Amino acid sequence: MLKRVMLGVAALGLLTGTSAAQDNANPLDEALPNYESTQGVTGSIKSMGSDTMNNIMTLWGELFMKAYPGVSVEVIGKGSSTAPPALTEGQAQFGPMSREMKAAEVDRFEEVHGYKPMLLRTGIDCLAVFVHKDCPLESLSLDQVTEIFSVKGTDMTWGDLGVKDSSWRHQPVTLYGRNSASGTYGYFKQVALGGNDFKDTVKEQPGSSAVVQAVATDPYAMGYSGIGYATQDVKALALSEATGDEAFSPDLEHAYSGEYPLARFLLVYINNNPGRELEPLRAEFIKLIFSRQGQEAVLKDGYFPLPASMASEELGNVGL
Repeated sequence: MLKRVMLGVAALGLLTGTSAAQDNANPLDEALPNYESTQGVTGSIKSMGSDTMNNIMTLWGELFMKAYPGVSVEVIGKGSSTAPPALTEGQAQFGPMSREMKAAEVDRFEEVHGYKPMLLRTGIDCLAVFVHKDCPLESLSLDQVTEIFSVKGTDMTWGDLGVKDSSWRHQPVTLYGRNSASGTYGYFKQVALGGNDFKDTVKEQPGSSAVVQAVATDPYAMGYSGIGYATQDVKALALSEATGDEAFSPDLEHAYSGEYPLARFLLVYINNNPGRELEPLRAEFIKLIFSRQGQEAVLKDGYFPLPASMASEELGNVGL
């Protein structure tokens, strides 16, 4: 049986790149370089794409504008599907995405520019299945997630999921999710639902925070979102690959090991002409992302930072 992983971090070699200086107590790799501002950086930056990455792009933008007061950074987060056309048409220099570009999106970019867009892995997210903080359920398998959210299963009560509490077991599970413009929607459909379509009863929300807010205010709700949007009013369930397998929490240890089945990279695409060097504006912004300060911002936003070895590899891919 094919393992349902699209951007599973273990499969892409993250575990082998972790450092002894990076652990649960101190997840920031001590070998990450310190960012220092330089001369000759001017202009404006525009980022368009993933809602999941809206906050982290904003944090990076604030750090960058602090380092370069004359630079402006605009961040627009309306969904991952907005990033490819924005990059292709030159409307944005950075295209954050919570999924990989589709083949048609890459082909369209290459048609216009003569080369493929450059993918940068900038941090790690666990796509979480959230329930209300008072919900007695603690874990699910991806098989169950498929039955709950997709047309492959019927409408369910909490009792169908094993909840025995009398105040819960007869209540229907209210479902919340993202809209189809979202990369998180596409990733969840492909990986968590095995490609099956969502049920019509899933209430689509315009952003990740809206999903979490809906679950926080509805005791019988379940929804999915990046772990960075977690609040004290919701609980992220442990997940297993299949029914009967061990379930793992969406935390640092299980993201790095790849044992949490919905661990994924936070991606940023750029237009990187292989025949030219990056201009200082974009080059320095990318250096900031992969610096100690940039990865501290990833951690601050509730996601997990890259090891220094991977940060160095990503910089090398764009000649920095």
